[in-house]
Amino acid sequence: MRPSAINYMNTHILPSFEYYEPKSLGEALELLDRLGGDAKVLAGGTDLLVKMKTGALRPKYIVNIKRIPGLRYIRLEEGVLRIGALTTWHDLEEDPVVERFPALADAVKQMGGLQIRVMGTIAGNLCNASPAADAAPPLLVYDAEVVLASVKGVRTVKLEDFFVGPGKTVMQPNELLVEVRVPAKGGSSAFVKLSRTSMDLAIASAAVYAEFEGEVVKEARVALGSVAPTPIRARKTEAVLKGRRVSEEGLIELLRAVSEEVNPITDVRASAWYRREVSRVLVYDALLKAFERSRGGRA
Repeated sequence: MRPSAINYMNTHILPSFEYYEPKSLGEALELLDRLGGDAKVLAGGTDLLVKMKTGALRPKYIVNIKRIPGLRYIRLEEGVLRIGALTTWHDLEEDPVVERFPALADAVKQMGGLQIRVMGTIAGNLCNASPAADAAPPLLVYDAEVVLASVKGVRTVKLEDFFVGPGKTVMQPNELLVEVRVPAKGGSSAFVKLSRTSMDLAIASAAVYAEFEGEVVKEARVALGSVAPTPIRARKTEAVLKGRRVSEEGLIELLRAVSEEVNPITDVRASAWYRREVSRVLVYDALLKAFERSRGGRA
C-alpha cells in the first residue's frame, strides 16, 4: 500500500512540503527510493528543521522515521557497540555501556543542551555531515562503521570514507543510515572540544585513542573536527606520537604536525589561524587525558 502524504505549508515558518510517516523500515526505504533526492529524512530534526526555517533547505518531501520500531537501541555484542539510527544523545548519556568508550562519552556530555540531547540522534549528527559534528572525531578514532540500507540491500562503510565534503556523504538519495558500529578497543581515549559556549558548535575538537606501555605511546589514533571540510583522521600526527613518551619535553611542539593536516576556514566563531594553532593543543590535551585514564585517573 502506498503511504498517503500530508501537505504542510506555513509561509511564515516553513516552505511547503509533503509529509510521510512510514511505520516500518521497508516502507521507509520504498519511499526514499521513489521520492529520490527531493526527500529529506526527519529523525531528531535538530538540524533539518533549522535549515528549513532559514531557507537553506527546501525539500519537497519529508520522511519522518521516528515511529519505525527497532531502530532505537544500544547493544554491545561480540566486542562491537551497535547503535540504532534513532538512538538519541540522551540515550547514550544514560546507558552505562557507553562509558566503556570514553571519547564517545566525552562527546555526549559536551553535546549542546538537554533539549538537543533528548531530540537529536547520533545518526542524524553524522548524516548532517557538518565538519563540526561532535560524534565524528571519537567515532573515527574507534574505527567505526555505518550501515546503510536501501531497497537494493545493505552496505557497510567505514566512517573515515563516509564524509566527502561539508554537508555531503557517500549516501545515495535512496539510502538510510540504520546503524553505527563501534569496535571495542583495549586502549584509552578522550575527546576535547573548544567552543564559545557550551551550546555552540565546536571552534575545533580532537579525539585521541592510545595504547601505552608505561609512558610510551605504542599505538595512536587522532581525529579532528571543525578544522577541515570534513572531520579527519590525522595520520601524520599519529606517526609522530608513536614511540614518544607522554612526559617528553617539547612534545607539544612536535604536534605541529597537526597544522600540516588541517585545512580550516575563518568564520564567525574563529579565524583559520586560530583553529590551526589550537588544534595541536587540543590533541595534546586529549592525549594527556587518555594517558591519565590509562593509569586509572578520573580525567
